Amino acid sequence: MRLLFAGTPEVALPSLRALLDSPHEVVGVLTRPDAPSGRGRSLRPSPVKALALEAGLPVLTPTTLRDDAVHQQLRDLAPDVAPVVAYGNLVPRAALEIPAHGWLNLHFSLLPAWRGAAPAQRAVLAGQRETGMSVFRLEEGLDTGDMLATASTDIGEYETAGQLLDRLAVEGAPLLLDALDALASGTATFTPQDHAAATHAAKLSPAEARIDWTRPAAELSAHIRGMSPDPGAWTTLAGDRFKILALTRPPEHPNLPAGRLAATRKHLLVGTGTGVLALETVAPAGKRPMRGADWARGAGLTETTTFEQPRSEQAGEQA
Repeated sequence: MRLLFAGTPEVALPSLRALLDSPHEVVGVLTRPDAPSGRGRSLRPSPVKALALEAGLPVLTPTTLRDDAVHQQLRDLAPDVAPVVAYGNLVPRAALEIPAHGWLNLHFSLLPAWRGAAPAQRAVLAGQRETGMSVFRLEEGLDTGDMLATASTDIGEYETAGQLLDRLAVEGAPLLLDALDALASGTATFTPQDHAAATHAAKLSPAEARIDWTRPAAELSAHIRGMSPDPGAWTTLAGDRFKILALTRPPEHPNLPAGRLAATRKHLLVGTGTGVLALETVAPAGKRPMRGADWARGAGLTETTTFEQPRSEQAGEQA
């Protein structure tokens, strides 16, 4: 089949590479416009655009898909189907109707759970031990289309949302390819979603990422891992922002007061409402991420060093 691939970030690359290596023909790529990046804020192509140009593919970077001229560009490519992975732009009905077999979206949750922008992150934040991937037919509703394929996977005890998303991107590529093969062979079967069971995966905010150390250890583990790497769960120490990006299994240690820090030779520990967590990766204000134990060795911790608790009126402050 002739494929128009729509995607933008790194997580879309495994799928695009799989399609380029398949018997299907990728006739063009649709991605977001070049965006400012780095300290100089110079314009850089999306990861998908960079790979597409390397492969010699036509690339479309419209700011909107509501333009008739863009619709004509899509028709000129004559796609049979448009596979989508994290494209990041709305596809209106006029564009949805251009490929003969529509648009197939690879989504990183087991729909109808976690429809929206941050499905992997929300699954981790909710403390789930299992999630997955879904391939469904795109329609005008938010991730509401009929399902073609699903696959489940466990969430590791200390796996961050970023690690999970990278893994789902790799594991999802063959699922998308299998769905396209089924569509090409005429064996595809679509199943409606149970809309009553839907949950929403809203984009994460820095304000939401702030840590309340009085919460139970299991809830804080889910919070920290679900917010990593972006926006990054954060607290304050001596008034400065302090991010916590990864955890590891703690050693046996007496309980600490909520937010209280302690260090062993190999671990940086912090007290919670129900026990201790071991902070594997931290990012103090103005510094790059580093091992928690490495930071502790130079931090001059005392027996009373404690992360500050948000006052109730501060808990909703924008970071």
